[in-house]
Amino acid sequence: MPTMNRLERIQPNAAEAQVHYLDGDFKVVKPGAFVRCAVTGAPIALEELRYWDVDRQEAYATPQAKLDRLGLNVKL
Repeated sequence: MPTMNRLERIQPNAAEAQVHYLDGDFKVVKPGAFVRCAVTGAPIALEELRYWDVDRQEAYATPQAKLDRLGLNVKL
């Protein structure tokens, strides 16, 4: 069985979710299959969502995207 990558799990006609980010969790306000990275604009499947900022209410595709958003010149 072929392995699917993160983007293949999102159907082309899938709706974007609206999410309220909490400490250590998030609440789906409007159902959907994905949210967008605040830095790259890449879609992030809800089941793959691991990085966000509670104060900014933003999602990030990777830890590097979060560092970039903060303006930190650190490369992982």
